[in-house]
Amino acid sequence: MGGISFPLLADFHPKGAMADSFGLYLADNGITDRATVIIDAAGVIKHISAVGPPGSRDIEAIVALCEKVDAEYTGEKSAPAAAAGIDSGTLYVKSGCGASRAAMLALENLHLGDKIAIKNVSDDAGAMGAMKSAAGNEQAPTLVCGDKTIQESGDIVAHMASCTAPV
Repeated sequence: MGGISFPLLADFHPKGAMADSFGLYLADNGITDRATVIIDAAGVIKHISAVGPPGSRDIEAIVALCEKVDAEYTGEKSAPAAAAGIDSGTLYVKSGCGASRAAMLALENLHLGDKIAIKNVSDDAGAMGAMKSAAGNEQAPTLVCGDKTIQESGDIVAHMASCTAPV
């Protein structure tokens, strides 16, 4: 999911409980309506709209609405809570690898490009050697952060996300 740099809500268990509290759970279908809920800095719901499961949103209109809600808010705005963080690291990837692409998209989405270097082992024999030395094999993607080596793309994404999540 490239481009998402704000928190998203997962509504897995109990299934649909959060959506139901907003009147957006479609119990007959067992799914949540495709909806946008905008909440201001004080936690007040300022907007709810639904476009139905097959519908699509007007992103420009949503951005404009968010900017309007932000401009109208007169209360104190605090900075997001600090994250545990990643000081530095290297993400080793392979060309044409879907798992590598997913890890790179997450890195971009989480704004970690200034902290984690990307090395393509398909194009750089030195990077392949460094990855093999750190991980003991040629599996990519591989994330090396300090003394931690992570090789499954889902685990890499989860680790990066946990290091950027508020504590």
